[in-house]
Amino acid sequence: MDSKVHHRVVVIGGGAAGLGIAARVLHAGITDVAIVEPSDKHYYQPFWTFVGGGVVSREQSVKPMADLIPKGATWIRDAAAEFDPANNSLKTQGGKEISYDYLVVCPGLQIDWDKIPGVKEAVGKDGVCSNYSYDTVNTTWENIRNFKGGNAVFTFPPPPIKCAGAPQKIMYLAEDHFRKHGLRDKSRIIFYCATPTIFSVPKYAISLMEQVVKPRHIEVHFKHNLVELRPASKEAVFKNLDTGDTIVQPYDMIHVVPPMSAPDFLKKSPLGNEGGWVDVSKDTLQHVRYPNVFGIGDASSLPTSKTAAAIRAQSPVLAANLLSVMNGGQPVAKYDGYTSCPLITGYGKLILAEFDYDLKPQETFPFDQGKERYSMYLLKRYIIPAIYWKGLLKGYQWPHPGKA
Repeated sequence: MDSKVHHRVVVIGGGAAGLGIAARVLHAGITDVAIVEPSDKHYYQPFWTFVGGGVVSREQSVKPMADLIPKGATWIRDAAAEFDPANNSLKTQGGKEISYDYLVVCPGLQIDWDKIPGVKEAVGKDGVCSNYSYDTVNTTWENIRNFKGGNAVFTFPPPPIKCAGAPQKIMYLAEDHFRKHGLRDKSRIIFYCATPTIFSVPKYAISLMEQVVKPRHIEVHFKHNLVELRPASKEAVFKNLDTGDTIVQPYDMIHVVPPMSAPDFLKKSPLGNEGGWVDVSKDTLQHVRYPNVFGIGDASSLPTSKTAAAIRAQSPVLAANLLSVMNGGQPVAKYDGYTSCPLITGYGKLILAEFDYDLKPQETFPFDQGKERYSMYLLKRYIIPAIYWKGLLKGYQWPHPGKA
């Protein structure tokens, strides 16, 4: 195999962003498109809340990558390692040198399991679970359905993380399950949240606190971050982010959300900002220093939630701007920061949060989405997965507020 190759458009990452952008570019008639992606599987991660809650099986969230690579794209089954944007080239972990005319960087973010002492060794065992990995998500449901009472602890690290609503979604499902199985009066549901509010958008934060947290007697500790896990004694250590004091919290089960960051290869790359995120314009998704480079999705510097819904809104903007630049023009489309978080609040209940950069609601439906609804739960369970597999990944547009 030739160690040096050239492609007109190179896409880094075979996630929701990468597959969808590659498909859109191919739809536009660009024939030389390559996707750099090492994994042979693609995961629909939004399903992992349902897996952890016992609603669907883990296997329903995964498909072979080979079945999803857009027809006409070249799949380079390798991982990006080094970028040299001044010379329009990159190197892979396997030693391949790839040059390009245009580059789209969307490798997703990195799960830092080892950043909290005790977590990496304990997750998946002895009451410690997490929905943030295909390998551990089944243990969440095992813990919930085998719970006999006691302290059920849920954590939320400092952002950015992917799907910032997910840490509380599984807590609400667990609480609902305990209530329906006569365990609620034997249980404490405790949420340690590193942020100062339950949700970043005031409208939905009020809805969650008034409709869910307070009536269901969930204990919330804001501005507290997990800094150590002591699995031998079943204790979690949290730091008060205001005072610096620590709290030792005993647990019978604990759902851990690990800290997350930009991939290491981006942190040391000329493409990254100080945090390692792909440094792009929040409006056009074009790199701020290299005009033939674009970024999208979880690894980008875009100041919005890292969700598949955000990618759905970003994709047509990036595709339009990339094609315009390829044709000798300037970026023509703007992204307004739209993202969505379907907040599952129990079995058959959901608050559909949709908002923009300014944290203003940008709702799709002609009713108040700040209320728990069964219809929105069905949307999350059945309709959104179909949009993901049949629309987003294949480069087809599905409307959202303010967009054609």
